[in-house]
Amino acid sequence: MASDTALLVIDVQQSFQHRPYWDESELPTFRDSVLALIAGCRAAGAPVVYILHQDDDPEFRPDSGLVKPMAWLPDQPDALFVKHVHNAFTDTELGAWLVERGIRRLIVSGIRTEQCCETTTRVASDLGYRVDYVTAATLTFDMVHPVTGRIFTAAEIRERTELVLSGRFARIASVADALAAL
Repeated sequence: MASDTALLVIDVQQSFQHRPYWDESELPTFRDSVLALIAGCRAAGAPVVYILHQDDDPEFRPDSGLVKPMAWLPDQPDALFVKHVHNAFTDTELGAWLVERGIRRLIVSGIRTEQCCETTTRVASDLGYRVDYVTAATLTFDMVHPVTGRIFTAAEIRERTELVLSGRFARIASVADALAAL
């Protein structure tokens, strides 16, 4: 059964577990949401694509041994791409892979909500893909504003990301909404 939709699982990799800001308080909900998307996409015949990030930060260097999917992710995605920038398209063959398979809709999940997930969503939209942004299947962490020192909570960052993406770059969707559209 072929699908015009693919699930992107962005940067759900062991590197993050070794960053100073790593916080597992929201991990159970995130993990359950990602696993539900993977299971639903598999059942519907929609491909599952893992995207990993490499750069010069110690935890993201290829020789760190940490640039691999988190242990709880199922083995054998339909494709795996390694990126070196914030979005999953610019320096990978993801776009060509999607075109070869007739994929026109993407479901976005992964780590970090406001960085690689949001950036990939914006680029995908600009490239003409319909995007379901599943916030419950994204994970982020509290951040401190560099000028004011204000702490923005993960919940505030997710809310802001939904605000700026909704209707312009993506449909903000629940896991159930994204899977119902398969």
